[in-house]
Amino acid sequence: MTDSPTRLEIAQPDDWHVHLRDGDMLAGVVDATARQFARAIVMPNLAPPVTTIAAGKAYRDRIMAALSDELDFTPLMTAYLTDGADADEIIGGFDQGVFSACKLYPANATTNSSHGVTDIANISGVLAAMEKAGMPLLVHGEVTDPEIDIFDREAVFIDRVMSGIARDFPGLKVVFEHITTSDAADFVMSAGPNVAATITPHHLAFSRNAIFKGGIRPHYYCLPIAKRETHRLALRKAATSGSPKFFLGTDSAPHDVTRKISECGCAGLYNAPFAIESYAQTFDEENALDKLEGFASLNGPAFYGLPVNTARMVLERRPSDVPQTFAAGPHTLVPFLAGEQTSWTFAGLQPA
Repeated sequence: MTDSPTRLEIAQPDDWHVHLRDGDMLAGVVDATARQFARAIVMPNLAPPVTTIAAGKAYRDRIMAALSDELDFTPLMTAYLTDGADADEIIGGFDQGVFSACKLYPANATTNSSHGVTDIANISGVLAAMEKAGMPLLVHGEVTDPEIDIFDREAVFIDRVMSGIARDFPGLKVVFEHITTSDAADFVMSAGPNVAATITPHHLAFSRNAIFKGGIRPHYYCLPIAKRETHRLALRKAATSGSPKFFLGTDSAPHDVTRKISECGCAGLYNAPFAIESYAQTFDEENALDKLEGFASLNGPAFYGLPVNTARMVLERRPSDVPQTFAAGPHTLVPFLAGEQTSWTFAGLQPA
């Protein structure tokens, strides 16, 4: 990495967790991800979810059709696990290069997760097959027991579910996605090299206080929900530690403004347009700009067994203004950092 007070150059990053949606929304948001990231792990929680090889291929084709011609981008598709998941179908999709991983949503944990897994025992055969094939499992790590406080659901998931997965399938590659607690960071660090985690830009930037600053702020509502400041600081420490176990995953999750500001608002932040700028700002604040390339560009490919991107990304230390809204077809999206300035600017890509 070339590092100076005013300029950074890193290998082009990938986004290891993103929601691109479908239809008009897909057409309106895919370029924002592809402009910065060479590849992205695409979440399968559509309606209906992506559970078959045919559905994975069709969704990938729709993404590529929606992409602007001048952008070079590779969507990495994922299969949505259900209680009745077919191991042959899933491993077949992995062997054919259709699926890069499987996504575990506990039933009703987040947006479009009603078809998710109700009990890990129901997919034990699938997990064993994935372990044997070397197929990664991506985990939304929250319990859905209504008696568990929403701020405790990640920590309880570690005790009730994640620890058991690591114990029963010691060779399974697992990504603990969008972690939000010191408990999760500690779990990942203490686990074997086959367990890693993604961290979002927004969970590095704000704690749960932001959701209630001066009132209810729906554009700060996401799942897993932001936690106490002590957890945010633990995430920043993990992300900037240089450990290969942590890498970039935006969890960019666009919703029309009317679905965010409503009687029952949707969870998710649309952070794709200024994702790398937000990460750079955090690493700069932590005096860890020398660790940004590892987190953003190197650790993820190493975990997934993929080559590092050859294009180089240039970042400059100058402000960028984040618009109040973006249009996505008929939809209006309020981005993360709306109306604010980032201290770093994505200045373009240089070919290898």
